[in-house]
Amino acid sequence: MTDAVVVGAGVNGLVAANMLADAGWDVVVCEAAGVPGGACRSAQVTAPGFVSDLFSAFHPFAAASPALRRLDLPAHGLEWCRAPQVLAHPTPDGRCALLSMDPAHTARSLDDFAAGDGAAWRALVDRWAPLREPLLDALFGAPFPPLRAGLRLARHLGAADGLRFARFAALGVRRFAEEEFTGEGAALLFAGNAMHADLGPETVGSALLGWLLTMLGQDVGFPAPRGGAGRIPEALVNRLRERGGRLRTGAAVHAVEVRGGRARGVRLADGSVLPARRAVIADVDAVSLYRNLVGAGHLPARLLDDLTRFQWDHATIKINWALSGPIPWADPRCAQAGTVHLGGTLDDLSRTAAQLARGLVPADPFCVLGQMTTTDPTRSPPGTESAWAYLHVPQLPRGDAGGAGIAGPWNDEAVARVVERAERTVSAAAPGFAARVLARHVQSPADLQGSDAVLRGGAVHGGTAALHQQLVFRPVPGLGRPETPVTGLYLGSMSAHPGGGVHGGPGALAARAALRAAGPFGPVQRATVAALNRRLYAPSRPTAPAGPGAPTRREPPTAPSGGTARPSPGRGR
Repeated sequence: MTDAVVVGAGVNGLVAANMLADAGWDVVVCEAAGVPGGACRSAQVTAPGFVSDLFSAFHPFAAASPALRRLDLPAHGLEWCRAPQVLAHPTPDGRCALLSMDPAHTARSLDDFAAGDGAAWRALVDRWAPLREPLLDALFGAPFPPLRAGLRLARHLGAADGLRFARFAALGVRRFAEEEFTGEGAALLFAGNAMHADLGPETVGSALLGWLLTMLGQDVGFPAPRGGAGRIPEALVNRLRERGGRLRTGAAVHAVEVRGGRARGVRLADGSVLPARRAVIADVDAVSLYRNLVGAGHLPARLLDDLTRFQWDHATIKINWALSGPIPWADPRCAQAGTVHLGGTLDDLSRTAAQLARGLVPADPFCVLGQMTTTDPTRSPPGTESAWAYLHVPQLPRGDAGGAGIAGPWNDEAVARVVERAERTVSAAAPGFAARVLARHVQSPADLQGSDAVLRGGAVHGGTAALHQQLVFRPVPGLGRPETPVTGLYLGSMSAHPGGGVHGGPGALAARAALRAAGPFGPVQRATVAALNRRLYAPSRPTAPAGPGAPTRREPPTAPSGGTARPSPGRGR
């Protein structure tokens, strides 16, 4: 018997386990894979001596995360590295939007697009500074609704500016940039960062995500752990073990044990049972948790129906390269940046986003490229470069805007065509790139899911980042909190609020909810949450007309891109 079982040793699961161990709980983490980390791992997959981050690589959220800061991971072996510049976005006409931790450098690059945009940038940075801490606490450090953090943010903003900030949060990047800047340099920075998720320049909410990532880049950079992304979970595991927590790898969870409406532990794939006195925290995607690990018999029918509407984010194809030397960029400013966005103009980005929204493989993909040795010299032998690029593609292509005839489930031939397209994009900005490729390693959507089942069909954010699946709509319409309709079971993965990224927010919120439920006011909290869930998931009234919100009999979503849904370890940016 243990106090809590955490399912999945991704960053969220390990953050939750550490917080419970800090409170004196006896905690066991069960991880299906042979190593912890979920989608935060590194390995030598291209050539000997070249370290590649297999999933997430640059971690602005992790460097700024309230949850991770409180755990003091540098004291447990984590060391951050940063490239000379944060991000570069070259354009076909020879200009380059450059994001630097020095606002003056960023401002000068934006003035190349339109005189005066540098001053507008510095004003934007000045407005960010007082909002930073209360906003990060409200987004990543507090359960929904974030009352204390929200009040702090409201005090900073005031009523008038609060309304204007709410309006800004609903804008797309294009409109926001048009209101604040004359040229499109700043828009390229915001739009490229929003497209790290699945938000195009015109998508509602893309301005907020693009601005947040860009401001964090200006503030903490896009850092990478020295030695590889796997050093983040390694530090979390070291810390957990110092506090008496236990990690079991190769321990796939087959089911959550539910009796009397309460989670009592987990049953492993080998048939053994791990009882839990107080809580089970699941760092797995919501569909796998509810459909596979819990089962329909323990859940409201309306929640299960809502799951049929759960939307995954785009699939991903990732290419890792071992290069004989630095990338020969036509624009030398790109050589100084850890991250390079290759996607052309703002109109080009809009075209790519529209093609993805239609289920088409983009003709000219938007590539996010990482120069890891430029950021961390330990990643490859002296004089070489360990680099990667990823691009988003449809989960199930309906067609190919590039004319190569790609459609249907992803296969090796289709992936190879997209890789060729991506390498042409890189070579156009860096003539001679192909001659420096010593080796490549490609991760298809199926490969990503095979390495970490949370990455369903290559979706790396645990579900779309669009507004209709955020806050109280994540993962389904509800309370926006980690508590589930099963007492003692908490969803602590990126399928839950506040969503994808290596920040530990969902895991931290799940741990806090479990601790509060075990505290002196726990019975009141449990009763309140249970009553609210009963109302939220009550069957629709028989007299209500069929239509939006009415239960349907559609089948639950299946795992795309060749694979079946299965229990998972944990997980990204």
